[in-house]
Amino acid sequence: MQQVERAFLAAIFFARWLIAPFLVGLALALLLLIYRFFADFYALATEISRATWHDLIVGVLNMIDIALTANLVLIVIFSGYENFIRKVTPAESAGWPNGVAEVNFMALKQRLMASLVIIAAVDALAWFLDLDKYSDTTKLGWALAFPLMFVVAMLMLAIADRLGRQDDKAG
Repeated sequence: MQQVERAFLAAIFFARWLIAPFLVGLALALLLLIYRFFADFYALATEISRATWHDLIVGVLNMIDIALTANLVLIVIFSGYENFIRKVTPAESAGWPNGVAEVNFMALKQRLMASLVIIAAVDALAWFLDLDKYSDTTKLGWALAFPLMFVVAMLMLAIADRLGRQDDKAG
């Protein structure tokens, strides 16, 4: 029975490598984001003489959105590797920026939620700036409600994590 249990545990432990193709796919998705960023940049640069200030700001906000999404993808890649495949030791990551390695689950949740809030807020700002193009403003309401839902969820997670830490200290 112990051999079966050991084999089962080994299979589960090996299964963590099944996440590696997802991480590689996300790294490749960064190339798509880079392409989209520079395609938007090119389109904005070629239209700059005809663009209004408003068009320029919305174009730059779209590029900020792409950059923030790329940052979010990197957070997921590094934390996925760190949490599920292999821990990165400080000696291996000596030249890395702070926070890239050794991301605990609580910090990961906070970073992901904060990134999503910022991305949604940038989208809401772009919607607001383009408000005159739309006759139906209910979409703007949803665009504003979306980041607010993330803020509420982020606050709830922070409170739950804080309460969990207090319980750990008390226990």
